[in-house]
Amino acid sequence: MDIPHIANLARIKLTDDETSRFDSQLSQVLKYVEKLKELDVSDIEPTAHAYPVFDVVREDIAHDKSFTAEESLSNAPAQALNQFKVPKVMD
Repeated sequence: MDIPHIANLARIKLTDDETSRFDSQLSQVLKYVEKLKELDVSDIEPTAHAYPVFDVVREDIAHDKSFTAEESLSNAPAQALNQFKVPKVMD
């Protein structure tokens, strides 16, 4: 493994001892990945998560009552021209 090169890409300074240790550990990880490649996964559907993930959303229901501009701005810390005034975020 080219641990010094990888460390340089990650902007990490490693001692010689760390380089040696990480070289050994990374080699073990890559050997395990090669072993996993031997498994037949042709009947397994690709997934992004180990368990099903679902978005929980509420039903979008229109209501008759909505806030007026005056009601919306009533607690605003700052307002101008009937709009919320917020701090500048970009120059």
